Amino acid sequence: MIYKVYYQENITEIPVRENTKTLYLEASSEREVRHYLKDRNYNIELVQLLEGNYLEYEQNSPNFRLENA
Repeated sequence: MIYKVYYQENITEIPVRENTKTLYLEASSEREVRHYLKDRNYNIELVQLLEGNYLEYEQNSPNFRLENA
């Protein structure tokens, strides 16, 4: 399954929408995604499962780079 993660790079700062970044991970569950990212010190806002048309749309984006958990 492919997940889209919305995050802030610095866990100690107050989240600001304009600073939100995204990354894409292939993992078997949301728990696996969070475990994989725990050492990066990110402030994770949302982990979203991508499927169907939404996944296809994201895959066509120039910013789509898939990491494996």
